Amino acid sequence: MKKTEWFSNWFDSPYYHILYNNRDEEEASIFLSNLLNYLKPVKGSFMLDLACGSGRHTNFLAKQDYNVLGLDLSLNSIITAKQKQQKNTRFFTADMRHKIDFIKFDYVFNLFTSFGYFEKDEENYQVIDAVKNCLNSEGVYVIDFFNSTKVIKNLIKNEIKTIDNIIFNIERSIKNNFVVKNISFTDKLQIYNFVEKVRLFNQKDFETMLTKAGFQITSIFGNYELEVYDQQNSDRLIIMAKLNT
Repeated sequence: MKKTEWFSNWFDSPYYHILYNNRDEEEASIFLSNLLNYLKPVKGSFMLDLACGSGRHTNFLAKQDYNVLGLDLSLNSIITAKQKQQKNTRFFTADMRHKIDFIKFDYVFNLFTSFGYFEKDEENYQVIDAVKNCLNSEGVYVIDFFNSTKVIKNLIKNEIKTIDNIIFNIERSIKNNFVVKNISFTDKLQIYNFVEKVRLFNQKDFETMLTKAGFQITSIFGNYELEVYDQQNSDRLIIMAKLNT
């Protein structure tokens, strides 16, 4: 029997949304505004928000007059996203390792560290290969990832968060080149344990995978203001790439 992958349980859990209910909408809006100002997409462009979660990026993009498809593995996240669905958005449940054959996109966004979830490097590469398959020849692929160097350097090993009267105990560690987050708590007298795992990819790793898939990196930024990337100090690793033609 196939082992259940950690994200299938955690991302579809109501507790995932409780723990992360304070994600900064203003920060997301500023980042996307900066992205759009830099990329200057034509109104009506077709965009894919890959691993869209509850759709905050998808719906923001749609409000700027773009046609946006949001894909996520979590059914509960897609149900939440549809509650604020715009007329020019569509949401579907899908595994981002699987190729999309029915439409081509002008832009594909992998935002808020929605990459590196899989145990095997070839599975993570499958995501990039799937993006290649659905991107127009002049399209742009944007990956917004954490800066793994800074994550390792500033790792908070233990943290307690109390949200909606639930006490979340969070333990972080580095194991087998993954940052691993163990999340445990009790609710209604039941004990819960979940895991988050993200591969510690760095700039060179992305360059290798993207080159293998036929992409060329065009820009790299280090934060949501799109400032220059610095491996030691930047909060994010934001990569923009185009297909070699």
